[in-house]
Amino acid sequence: MRIYLDNAATTPIDPEVMKQMVQVMESQYGNPSSIHAHGREARSLVEKARKTVANLLHTSPAEIFFTSGGTEADNTAIRCGIIDHGLTHAITSKIEHHAVVHTLEALEKAGNIKLSFVDVDDKGEINYEHLEQLLKDNERSFVSLMHANNELGTLTDLERVGDLCEQYNALFHSDTVQTVGHYPHDLSKLKVHFMVCAAHKLHGPKGTGFLYINHKVKIKPMIYGGSQERNMRGGTENIYGIVGLAKALEMAYSDMASHQHHIQGLKTYMMEQLQQIPGIHFNGETAADKSLYTVLNVSFPEMEMADMLLFSLDIAGISASGGSACSSGTNIGSHVLTGIGANPGRPAVRFSFSKYNTREEIDFTIAKIREIVSSS
Repeated sequence: MRIYLDNAATTPIDPEVMKQMVQVMESQYGNPSSIHAHGREARSLVEKARKTVANLLHTSPAEIFFTSGGTEADNTAIRCGIIDHGLTHAITSKIEHHAVVHTLEALEKAGNIKLSFVDVDDKGEINYEHLEQLLKDNERSFVSLMHANNELGTLTDLERVGDLCEQYNALFHSDTVQTVGHYPHDLSKLKVHFMVCAAHKLHGPKGTGFLYINHKVKIKPMIYGGSQERNMRGGTENIYGIVGLAKALEMAYSDMASHQHHIQGLKTYMMEQLQQIPGIHFNGETAADKSLYTVLNVSFPEMEMADMLLFSLDIAGISASGGSACSSGTNIGSHVLTGIGANPGRPAVRFSFSKYNTREEIDFTIAKIREIVSSS
């Protein structure tokens, strides 16, 4: 028996998404940039997908740019947003995804910006008062704060951040990789300049995503080549991936409420069962209105051979991810857990759920965890 509880890393592709992608692979092999019939047919698929994505997010197709995934989208938004607008100050948190933190640190090292980190509490929630002070002291900053932390699940209030950014004339980028397709996003109202998606986080294919760029913001391409994506991203479009992305997002929106109810139920149930094990601690926010319903981060009691915990779960047939906080410069652990001051002596595991998980799988996982903890 194999149980997959690492959906924050990637999700299994939906059979309906796969079916549609295969149909396109078999029949639509033209280059979307070609002007002949085969090319025009391929182009129509790309633009139909773009319109689908835009309609679901309540924005214009002209504001959706397809990419190879979330990392490219984050890099494009950050590098081009800062450099092309001549910004010299950026604000982020120490628990952002490395696609964000490392990109900003590289820009600081190159002398492009001064980088400030907004305070976060022991749950991973940002200090909004500190954010406002940083914005007040550094008007026209670039702000990059994720919607939901990929390790903890703690949610950020995008509306509140957007209002602050508008007040202090800042550009706002949010890594929304973990929440697109899991929460509705109304870009006609949300005050965000850049937002990203990776299809493989919502049962779509790997290697494709999109970057939303608000029409009020103009940037130059990060990848030069052809005139694809309205001269914003060189390279022949990944037609199959783009079609799969649109189909996955469409399906996610059509069943979003029922999937959230099902997955939140699994998370709540697992928390209730884990709380019966002495020494268990949950990292990040766990309240339903403050936490991503697909993610649960658990610190286990200190134990010998703590680094074998994930291995033991894998041997038992359970796929999850995690790691302790860094205890020193030589110990490579989770920068997120370190950022919230988690105990470095306690092993942590992130369990992340999808629509395909069942309560029976949770029961099996809990039983195996009890065995592992009791034998340590």
